[in-house]
Amino acid sequence: MSRLAKIQERLAAEPNDAFLNYSYAMELSKAGEMEQARQAFARVRQIDANYVPAYFQEGQMLAGQGFVPEAQQILREGIAVAKLTGDTHALGEMTEFLDSLT
Repeated sequence: MSRLAKIQERLAAEPNDAFLNYSYAMELSKAGEMEQARQAFARVRQIDANYVPAYFQEGQMLAGQGFVPEAQQILREGIAVAKLTGDTHALGEMTEFLDSLT
């Protein structure tokens, strides 16, 4: 059974688990399934709007696929959440990455 299939199986039992949804989004991103990954990252934010890694990883995925304006927007949202939650490490990483896109 693939890692993606294992995550899907666990998600069936725990659909509102932010970490499982994040893991699912990451696996989709790695598989090149960008639209599905975007939906999965959105689901993470729906479950937990303060799940900072989802913003950063989606931003990186979008930028890597050439969707720079979309990446910039999601990174700005993530930066605001990182400030709100006091996640200075993620704040610094996202700010630096955002600056590299301009």
